[in-house]
Amino acid sequence: MAVMSMQHARALGRGADFSPLDRRFAEFIAVRDGEENPYLYLTALAASRATAGGSICAHLPALAGKPAGTDGDGTSAARYPALAEWKKRITGAPAVGRPGDYAPLIIDDRDRVYLYRYWRYERDLALTIRARLDAAPDPGDAALLREGLDRLFGAAQPGEVNWQKVAALNAALCRFSVISGGPGTGKSRTVARILALLIERARAEGKEISIALCAPTGKAAARLQESIAQARGEMRCDGEILARMPADSSTIHRLLGTVYGTPYFRHDAKNPLPHDVVVVDESSMADLALMAKLANAVKPDARLVLLGDRDQLSSVEAGAVLGDICDTGRRHAYSTRFVQQAAQGAGEDLSAFAGALFGTPIADSIVMLRKSFRFGDGSGIGALAAAVREGDAQGALDLLESGRYGDVSLIEPAAMGLAAALRARIADGAFAFRDAATPEDAFKAYSRFTVLCALRRGMHGVEGVNALVERELGLAGYAHDRGRNYAGRPLMITRNDHPQRLYNGDVGIIMRDGTSAPSAVFRSNEGFRFLSPVRLPEHDTVYAMTVHKSQGSEFGSIMLVLPDTLSPVLTRELVYTAITRAREGVIVWGSRRALAHAIQNPVSRESGLRDMLWG
Repeated sequence: MAVMSMQHARALGRGADFSPLDRRFAEFIAVRDGEENPYLYLTALAASRATAGGSICAHLPALAGKPAGTDGDGTSAARYPALAEWKKRITGAPAVGRPGDYAPLIIDDRDRVYLYRYWRYERDLALTIRARLDAAPDPGDAALLREGLDRLFGAAQPGEVNWQKVAALNAALCRFSVISGGPGTGKSRTVARILALLIERARAEGKEISIALCAPTGKAAARLQESIAQARGEMRCDGEILARMPADSSTIHRLLGTVYGTPYFRHDAKNPLPHDVVVVDESSMADLALMAKLANAVKPDARLVLLGDRDQLSSVEAGAVLGDICDTGRRHAYSTRFVQQAAQGAGEDLSAFAGALFGTPIADSIVMLRKSFRFGDGSGIGALAAAVREGDAQGALDLLESGRYGDVSLIEPAAMGLAAALRARIADGAFAFRDAATPEDAFKAYSRFTVLCALRRGMHGVEGVNALVERELGLAGYAHDRGRNYAGRPLMITRNDHPQRLYNGDVGIIMRDGTSAPSAVFRSNEGFRFLSPVRLPEHDTVYAMTVHKSQGSEFGSIMLVLPDTLSPVLTRELVYTAITRAREGVIVWGSRRALAHAIQNPVSRESGLRDMLWG
């Protein structure tokens, strides 16, 4: 086989799939050892593109011999080299190291190539989790724990597993636990009771316990805080225990203490967080870098509890951390030891879920909440979400078109255009928050309906749909003031503004009180905040938002708008996440072909975290 030239490698790099940053980085690495190495150029190019696409690394066997992206006209570009030749030409290069080396690129024993910092994040997170898993269970006063579990979750029922109770037992025993479940399975309810159990134990031992609640975004943190407050009012605990429950929640960044202008935080392994328990909600939204930094900053003897839905969309940045930790897509049994712990500590029979002992205890640290209290047997949303989660495209289409359920439907573009579909929603009272007299009424109305889009740009993306909604509202008789800041305009903050206490994802509504100037109203822990629109950081109109931006939110009903072209953005996780934002109704506007493509296209992100945790 002829040796690849640098000219040929650069020609591959000019494909449309690679960014200028990918190419510049590859140029820098290719000449780092004194002479140009085209194979090193392609290695750096692939590793850089992988992280930009959400993966942690590039897997050389998956690339070798394949087209190296697409040309500007959409046709296939030339191919990557064969694996054996590729590895031979980069082995020994100063820019390439093995795990544990300090080099720009790291290649592991499974031929995964990392940018050094992502390899370090992955290794640090895996080592931190494994160290927590290796710690001996800490039952404390076993009788007190059993009494608390029975009081808060009820006595065990023959033939039925109370998975919330099992999750609480696991979190009370271990320093690392994961509680995963779909919407309405009671994750927040469960964690509130876990906190009560831990506070009761600390009080019995004459100790104080410090608890931190956090989430990746301000919106998710606010929802966690609301959920804990609601659950606190439903628990059978004495007043002193309830008084010690945490009242505040923050973003992960705020908890760690952002050092502005740098990627670092005030709290790390050398200066750990002071808390004894750290709870992370919506953890599927946390990228690898952030989760690694958080795990490093939690004291070794503290508990780290992750909440989330492993089947939802992963983070915008690189990594699918919760999915890797849960080994999504595979079923695992519990060890005999954990089955015995569940029987003795909670009275729950997990014998049907038992298997052989594992080489790693991570299987015992993960509890899936299987029962949805939001979607019953007659819920079309629940049935549709299940079909999508299982990748059953035909089943999902049959369900949408059968008419068996009144809460889910499919509108094909050929039958009704998007403008007409939105017009029908407006006639049914969507966007009624524009008529609200008070902020409270406005936000209640806003939460009843929204439009979710797969894309940001284009006619069927957020920008196009928002413009279309504004036009249809105008045609429906809703007068707009001149300019962007008209009364009734919903907006979403897109850049953090710490002095204003506004964060990416916060939603506000422009309101006018009588003849006064319009104000942007935001809901906060202290009530409603009123700000002049001229003081707002970067923000967008938000009659419609991307599915990614909707994570951590709930709405009465949603309309999911799918593009007419088959985009890589259309994935199973995107459709599942959109559907599960709704409590009462889901409308999918898009072709059967686009929906089926999405359901059959699960997200795939390269990573070594699963192997490091699951072996």
